[in-house]
Amino acid sequence: MARSHLTLAACLLLATTASVAGHAQTVASGHRDILLQTDHAWNDMPYGNYPTTRPELTMLRLTIPAHTALPWHTHPIPNAGYVLQGQLTIHDRETGKSRTFHQGEAFAESVNDTHRGESGDTTTIVLLTYAGTPGTPTSIPAKGEKPEY
Repeated sequence: MARSHLTLAACLLLATTASVAGHAQTVASGHRDILLQTDHAWNDMPYGNYPTTRPELTMLRLTIPAHTALPWHTHPIPNAGYVLQGQLTIHDRETGKSRTFHQGEAFAESVNDTHRGESGDTTTIVLLTYAGTPGTPTSIPAKGEKPEY
């Protein structure tokens, strides 16, 4: 009997120690860096009003090989990107404007404006977050173009 009580006590002590070790011991506020806060896209196009339906957020990790231009496309909803690796140059088809974003930079994409991204000398990885509604695509290919992803 004494041995089974000792084994039970050891198991309880081990379970309690493992449980405490799995929880944070300090409560404190985190530090935030605002990477992007805007009401317009990188090419100065203002965003319109949101629809009155239920929102749907979509987050993608997009990998673009070196020296690659994505097909021309539009986004029907606002989205923001963050370059995790490499660089991304965004080209606006109508105005000819372009802007390059490097690793660690955030950008706001245009809505209903035909554009495409282009990588540089290395693979580019971009984290994209879309603020849409259920059933709304995140990207629409321009006429005659392949899908962006």
